[in-house]
Amino acid sequence: MSFAKLAIRIDTYRDAIIELQKELIAIPALAPNYEASPEHTGESRKVAFLKEYLSKHGITGLEEISAPDDRDPTGHRPSLIAKIPGKSHAKTVWVMAHTDIVPPGDLSKWDSDPYELKVDGDRLYGRGVEDNHQGLVAGVMAVRAFVESGVTPEYDVAILFVADEECGSKYGIHYVLDKANPFRPDDLIVVPDGGAADGSEIEVAEKSIMWVKFQLTGKQCHASMPDHGINAMRAGAYLIVELDRLHAIFPQSDDVFAPPRSTFEPTKKHRNVDAVNIIPGDDVFYLDCRILPGIPLAKVDAEIKKMCASVSERFGVTIETTFEQRQEAARATPVDAPIVKRMKKAVQDVYHVEAKPVGIGGGTVAAPLRRKGLPCVVWSRMDETMHSPNENAKISNIIGDAKVIAHLAAHE
Repeated sequence: MSFAKLAIRIDTYRDAIIELQKELIAIPALAPNYEASPEHTGESRKVAFLKEYLSKHGITGLEEISAPDDRDPTGHRPSLIAKIPGKSHAKTVWVMAHTDIVPPGDLSKWDSDPYELKVDGDRLYGRGVEDNHQGLVAGVMAVRAFVESGVTPEYDVAILFVADEECGSKYGIHYVLDKANPFRPDDLIVVPDGGAADGSEIEVAEKSIMWVKFQLTGKQCHASMPDHGINAMRAGAYLIVELDRLHAIFPQSDDVFAPPRSTFEPTKKHRNVDAVNIIPGDDVFYLDCRILPGIPLAKVDAEIKKMCASVSERFGVTIETTFEQRQEAARATPVDAPIVKRMKKAVQDVYHVEAKPVGIGGGTVAAPLRRKGLPCVVWSRMDETMHSPNENAKISNIIGDAKVIAHLAAHE
């Protein structure tokens, strides 16, 4: 009966969702990692707005945790906890969303101003409306429903709005965990920052990530006299082909993940020479490795170094490897963990979909929690238009996701 009351209330929030999304996307919360602009105060302004908004709607249990950062004009990067009390304080149902966004990119590819909300039927358009305002707004609406319906949740319910998710989380969840860890092992934690269009995927595991930079040095010369130089580009091309053997060296498979194997993909490449008739003496490229849990990154690195040594000897180049990112996979959330079971039940009751645990190749802010031994899931019902022009989110998904969150907190 409590959940039915909450669901009825949430169904009335269409206009409230539109208004909150409108206010949020008008505050571009861009990290200082991007080019300098006044928008770098966006995280602080967004948190200030949320504090006022939440207080206005009767949510007064607010705690700000700010990470110092001299690059930000305000000198800090704030995260915010908003909590309402439950019948029992033995555990907390958490929703963790992030306030920061990525830049809009090429404005000519947008059909509307990315910082002004566009409403088209069931869809909302603008930078951040899905990543991560969908989860943020769904969490807010769920908490509002408890307060405005006079329903007390079974346990405490809290939303954690974190900074810096898009740029590594050093000033966001990592700082929160290091300085003021608010979580307990029995807490139920959902990160609404990814998922399938039908809501059927509950992310419980992530692959290890290793981004390797390869810098090859040969000897530049005129292209008509190649014997006078050492073509670093040819060596680099050969090395790229050699690196594809990593798939055969590490053939393990796990059907929890999609794709179910480790992947080793050459991606970014630096510009080398400015003319066709110049043998390049330098070549720089990158390899994006997404590696199944259980495969030590040290073993992958050792195989890469063997290939580099072989190519170096064959072509006479020197090869230096460095890591742009290197993170061992966190321990997976067990598929029978309480949060997984509760999430499956909530998705079934709200969306009438059978959700299943899955693993992904990307990294999320769930990983730092899992490394602390905190079982959590990443879940939302979304089309995953994030980071693209004309980013959009469905109002019906926000309403449904708010109901799923309310379901988690309203049931024992």
